[in-house]
Amino acid sequence: MDKRIARLNIEHFRQRLAEEQDQLKRKALLDLLEKEEEKLRKAEEADKGTNGHSNK
Repeated sequence: MDKRIARLNIEHFRQRLAEEQDQLKRKALLDLLEKEEEKLRKAEEADKGTNGHSNK
């Protein structure tokens, strides 16, 4: 997964949350934000697990 896209999505969802008044839309945005943050976290953990480690 492209971490850059995940970061852009997170930024977009945060901006939308700052402006959105409708509670149902806010809940949907929060759900999307949480999922995207989780994707980014997993991608970063995967990078840490594969970068700089040899397979012996």
